[in-house]
Amino acid sequence: MKTRESSTAPSAQTDHHGRLLDAMALVAASQGLAATSIAAVVAEAGVSKRTFYEHFTGKDDCFLALYRAASGSALRTLREAVDPTQPWQHQVEHALGAYLAHLASGPQLVRMLFVEIHHLGQPGAEVRREVMQSLADFMLQTIQDRLALTPDRAMAAVGGIHELVLQAIERGEADHLERLAPEASAVVRLLAGAQK
Repeated sequence: MKTRESSTAPSAQTDHHGRLLDAMALVAASQGLAATSIAAVVAEAGVSKRTFYEHFTGKDDCFLALYRAASGSALRTLREAVDPTQPWQHQVEHALGAYLAHLASGPQLVRMLFVEIHHLGQPGAEVRREVMQSLADFMLQTIQDRLALTPDRAMAAVGGIHELVLQAIERGEADHLERLAPEASAVVRLLAGAQK
């Protein structure tokens, strides 16, 4: 039974993992996932195929890890933008604006992630649902129990915002997603039963 080389430090493993995700992002954003090869990813990352397979089972596995990592980064931006001293409506709009601006900062990447995830069948659907659930949970935590936002309504809000983003991508407006913040906030307010 083979084991990893003991001389490989955990930090080097983490660095390789990050470099492979960055390489997947660059290659897939420019070529599309279908045209992306593992050879192109490892060449961009400057690592061997063996190193790739130490981290991922294949191209789709690497893409799903990238989707999770990119979504986690966007969710951190969302969380960090919340100012609990402000009314919840302001918190939501400000945080959604920061989240959408974060997505817009990498328009090719966000276009590829939002579109290609639908081509990965059940594994893609599961990871997409996991990410959407994290966003719905964030809404519930931010708004808390002050209004009528239920878990189902929070998921409906996330789905609505997701569709607004997809529509903007299809119109070629992925680099201006922050413009969706007022409409995205309106979706949340409506589903939360707010008057304004």
